Amino acid sequence: MKISYLFPNKFKNIGWFIFIPSALIGCITLVFEYEPSALDFNVFAIFIEELLGDTYFSGFVKNNILNEIFGILTILSSILVAFSKEKLEDEYISKIRLESLVWAVYLNYAILLVGFLFIFDLAFLWVMIFNMFTILLFFIIRFNWQISKLQKAIRYEE
Repeated sequence: MKISYLFPNKFKNIGWFIFIPSALIGCITLVFEYEPSALDFNVFAIFIEELLGDTYFSGFVKNNILNEIFGILTILSSILVAFSKEKLEDEYISKIRLESLVWAVYLNYAILLVGFLFIFDLAFLWVMIFNMFTILLFFIIRFNWQISKLQKAIRYEE
């Protein structure tokens, strides 16, 4: 029984098309704290803790949704890039995929452990924010690097 948990190959190009601009623009808007007032909305929140105020378990808060838009686009597109089939998907590609995923998890949590030990206060919050995205990013980088090495070795043998 063959179980496929991967998206079709055509989704990889769609993922790259969305991932590159959304990740770049998302980082730029974070660094420069750009929040256009047109994107200020009252949004539903499950947990609300007001600065020097009350704490609620649910309700509506006024929020600029630009960061959420780029965060969602970056996560969804990186999932498409990371988990779309290769044109020729075989057992060796699956092995590379699994090894890359394990490697990405180890590296991601190593960075998180270093953050726990040496980074504090608001800087640690930034580590946690970027740590949400790095596991997929590390996987994509390592997997594509390994595939590139494999393709070079195949070309060399020919």
